[in-house]
Order: sequence, then C-alpha cells, then structure tokens
Amino acid sequence: MPKQCVRYWGIENSMHWILDVTFREDDCRLRCDDVAQNFAILRRIALNLLKGDTQTKLSIVDKRLKAGWDISYLAQLPGL
Repeated sequence: MPKQCVRYWGIENSMHWILDVTFREDDCRLRCDDVAQNFAILRRIALNLLKGDTQTKLSIVDKRLKAGWDISYLAQLPGL
C-alpha cells in the first residue's frame, strides 16, 4: 500500500476515534434525509473549535462539557 494511502487512513481513523469518543458518533441514530450528514458536519466544526483552544489544558471531552456549562468559555473559543 502506498505511503499516501497509509497516511490518509491513519488520519481518518484518528478523526473517527476522536469524534466517537467526544461526541459518541457511533451511538447516533439519526436516519432521516440529510440529518445524519448535517450533524456530522456540525460535529466536525465543533471539534475544530474545541481543538483551537490551546489556552485551556483540558481534554476535548472536558472542553465540550465546559462549553455547555459556561457561556463565557463558549464565547471565548477561537472562531466564534
């Protein structure tokens, strides 16, 4: 297998793992029309916003929870 393919699947697998752990993507049961694809896009946007916060020393899961609990933290996320 060419190196480019191996690198692609490494990135793809790590992204899927982060989305599954952080947002429990595999447990999502949205099936109607384009809802599943739209929510997947929203999850990736949220993940990128949380990864952009380099000042807070928390895991992505904890950053997600903090953003849900603390409106001032949510407002200071880069890109908002």
